[in-house]
Amino acid sequence: MRLRNKPWAEDFITAHPHIVIPNPQDYRGNWGEVFQNNNPLHIEVGTGRGQFVTEMARANPGINYLGIELYDSVIVSALENAIKAGLPNLKLLKVNGEHSAKFFQKNDVSRVYLNFSDPWPKIRHARRRLSHENFLKLYESFLIDNGEVHFKTDNRELFEFSLISMSEYGMLLKYLSLDLHVNQPKDNIMTEYEEKFSAKGHPIYRLESQFVTK
Repeated sequence: MRLRNKPWAEDFITAHPHIVIPNPQDYRGNWGEVFQNNNPLHIEVGTGRGQFVTEMARANPGINYLGIELYDSVIVSALENAIKAGLPNLKLLKVNGEHSAKFFQKNDVSRVYLNFSDPWPKIRHARRRLSHENFLKLYESFLIDNGEVHFKTDNRELFEFSLISMSEYGMLLKYLSLDLHVNQPKDNIMTEYEEKFSAKGHPIYRLESQFVTK
């Protein structure tokens, strides 16, 4: 994603602490305080401009959603979408997803979404892929027992890597599609990238995996 400088973004984000949560480490183990309920919490790591997480929150009012994005110039678009939507079950975090253990503890989260993550195609960068074993350990550390990871990409190599990584980790593969839009589920909510790539005829790969309680 090309990042365009938006010098106004930081002030705009700071002005909306009820959506972009400041000091998220303060709510580790107590995210119900933020949402004022104890509904399940789903997070999207790398939420981009926020279309997916916003529409998921709209479609599922009984679930709380957090979109995680690091860059001001990107999350500010997600913030604009969230403001327009006005959904009480949608919040954002401007943090590095690699540091999620600082903000979540075991049983805080029910599901993780990874949508069109950076494929990091060079072998020496494999550890940076969000479906690498190191990240799977991270997600498991704050997910509920039998928590899930849902993954979408247009990159076949990343998809194959993720299948192997999750299988070798011992996760249960609950759903698998090599071309999601051939028989698209009625409840599928598309990301901005998904719309772009599918319009060009690219197949969209998707999987749902589950940690198995030992």
